[in-house]
Amino acid sequence: MALLEVKDLSIELEASQGRRGLVEGVSLRIQPGESFCLIGESGCGKSVTALALTRLLPSPPFFYAGGQVIVAGEDVLDMGEREIRRIRGGNISYIFQDPGAYLNPIHQVGRQIREALTLHRPEKASERRVAELLRLVGIPSPQIRMRDYPHQMSGGMLQRVMIAMALASEPRLLVADEPTTALDATVQAQILVLLASLQERLGMAVLLISHDLGLVEDFADRVAVMYAGQVVECGLASDVLDAPKHPYTEALLQAAPRLGGGLIPIPGQVPSADAFPSGCRFHPRCSLARETCSKSVPPLASVGEDRLVRCFVRGSP
Repeated sequence: MALLEVKDLSIELEASQGRRGLVEGVSLRIQPGESFCLIGESGCGKSVTALALTRLLPSPPFFYAGGQVIVAGEDVLDMGEREIRRIRGGNISYIFQDPGAYLNPIHQVGRQIREALTLHRPEKASERRVAELLRLVGIPSPQIRMRDYPHQMSGGMLQRVMIAMALASEPRLLVADEPTTALDATVQAQILVLLASLQERLGMAVLLISHDLGLVEDFADRVAVMYAGQVVECGLASDVLDAPKHPYTEALLQAAPRLGGGLIPIPGQVPSADAFPSGCRFHPRCSLARETCSKSVPPLASVGEDRLVRCFVRGSP
């Protein structure tokens, strides 16, 4: 059984001119122990989808307009507040791209990790366990560093503290939302290596959200590509990244900087949720677009084993 299964998830936002769809018909499946990556430009709905997995989007102004989020056989969207707290931080934990915004500046980092233990693993809420978690994520002298305040640590160290907090509950799925964006290239690589080693050691699944295809190539088992609130391609990472089917996936790869080669920028920009075009949402930026692309919405169709593509031009085996 899948650890996480998202079926036709749709999220809307209440605005001054009425509700507008942010995410539409998103379906994902993550298996135990799997590395799954969600990629796309900023504004495509990746983070909204991730936050919806444990109903972290406040309603209102956000509304869960349809679909299911099945975690361990239960639909999160039907749960009461007490039940959902068991999932948040228990089955699913998060690390975010800016640890400084999520750590309390007036409390020592060890105390903040211990609070996470108290909520989800009270039987383990001790300084010894805090030190073990800090040691696990590669922080030296953890008995000393646990008494530091956030301002006394570097960005890379703070991200490791965030990972330690996320691991405190011993989650089955770790959601890493752009966890290396604010870090330099060397520290980015260190964090990804750390996540991969922790995943192998602890047996948890990881959902990595990123627009950095270089990181994704080194990390992912499977990939889903999002554009304008929809999944446009999904499959094994080796298939999607080596032989992309959807024109948007292909354009993303061409726009990625590569050693010794140029890059081709994607013309235009991701449309806002109140200005999604008719038909295929990528057609205004697509060099392969046909007349039908602007008139009809392409389905997310199977183009082979474990491969889905939303495209009239490329959406056939």
